[in-house]
Amino acid sequence: MSPPVAPAGWSRWLVPPAALSVHLSIGQAYAWSVFKPPLESALGLSGTQSALPFQLGIVMLGLSAAFGGTLVERNGPRWAMTVALICFSSGFLLSALGAATEQYWLIVLGYGFVGGIGLGIGYISPVSTLIKWFPDRPGMATGIAIMGFGGGALIASPWSAQMLESFGSDSSGIALAFLVHGLSYAVFMLLGVVLVRVPRTGRSPDGEPAALPGPRVPARSAVRTPQFWCLWIVLCTNVTAGIGILEKAAPMITDFFADSSAPVSATAAAGFVALLSAANMAGRIGWSSTSDLIGRKNIYRVYLGAGALMYTLIALFGDSSKPLFVLCALVILSFYGGGFATVPAYLKDLFGTYEVGAIHGRLLTAWSTAGVLGPLIVNWIADRQEEAGRHGASLYGLSFVIMIGLLVVGLAANEFVRPVHARHHLPEPKEAADDRRHQSA
Repeated sequence: MSPPVAPAGWSRWLVPPAALSVHLSIGQAYAWSVFKPPLESALGLSGTQSALPFQLGIVMLGLSAAFGGTLVERNGPRWAMTVALICFSSGFLLSALGAATEQYWLIVLGYGFVGGIGLGIGYISPVSTLIKWFPDRPGMATGIAIMGFGGGALIASPWSAQMLESFGSDSSGIALAFLVHGLSYAVFMLLGVVLVRVPRTGRSPDGEPAALPGPRVPARSAVRTPQFWCLWIVLCTNVTAGIGILEKAAPMITDFFADSSAPVSATAAAGFVALLSAANMAGRIGWSSTSDLIGRKNIYRVYLGAGALMYTLIALFGDSSKPLFVLCALVILSFYGGGFATVPAYLKDLFGTYEVGAIHGRLLTAWSTAGVLGPLIVNWIADRQEEAGRHGASLYGLSFVIMIGLLVVGLAANEFVRPVHARHHLPEPKEAADDRRHQSA
């Protein structure tokens, strides 16, 4: 399958909306915590069990991105967006069947396994294309699109909460909400399938700079470099720290202030999830654009170092002040989103645009690992503390200490990132070199 090539005069600014239509849809994953309490009540699940569809979805995101990255490069973004649409929507339909029949394994299979494949292919589908359209501003370009993944829950969280209120929070109400999600997202993602284009080889989009010269490292060589594995650790630790809050956001803020004079209601907890989504979204465009100015390594120093400080403040003082708890969580989630949006540009700086989509897909196995680690750390420790008779903020103290330690490890790994040795580079194609010399003449 040949990717659709943009005709003469095609505006590169039509590509980010195509990417956004997919990322805003699959970003629903960040609103999963809204479904956790109803599922636990309707199906008799523990907090760890109700996190399983989300965890498996993130695992499959990383695995499908890793194994599908080369196919995305070969077949183009339209093919990838079509596969993402089919898998993501089908996952919701299977989950609806599982909820209606009270077969929880079907929800895990649908949302986690099938939907997770849609998450992974959909997530990487526009990244390589955007970097090729915007070689002069890769951080900003990927930030615009990837902010949609962070902002998806800004729409999905209140929308899901409203549906559960209208349809009911029993198994049939949850099933109907899943069904509406699956059908609605299929229609919305179709916009990206129709709109996306790739730039003509060797041409300058909209009169802007053509692809800038740089290293050309194939994916098979990239995974053998220490730079790749340092970035893997950086991404894994940053994601683990953010996802640990995000996956359990609604019950966490409720637990933190359960003993206060003004406990947090279910509606306010859903609003907190939406706020986190807004911070996640804003961080993706704001911090990634800042990385174009101050550099990728410096921006990751901010994500990891300041993130550890925010976790420390929550651990020490979070249960005594709602504004402090909310502010620190918002900052952590902005770093979480910024880390995702900046990493494709970091990869482009180190390995070039040659197979950046495939390299990015392989790097997202770090997200798969973090998708298990973050929720597992927070939920498992909280369950054990609850069994020991503890409650409130004390459920999360040990989890936060672990997150601080992980962020420090990521900060150290970032310091070891250096330019990739020339032995891993492919020579520049003669046609591209001649074309570049002609443009500079």
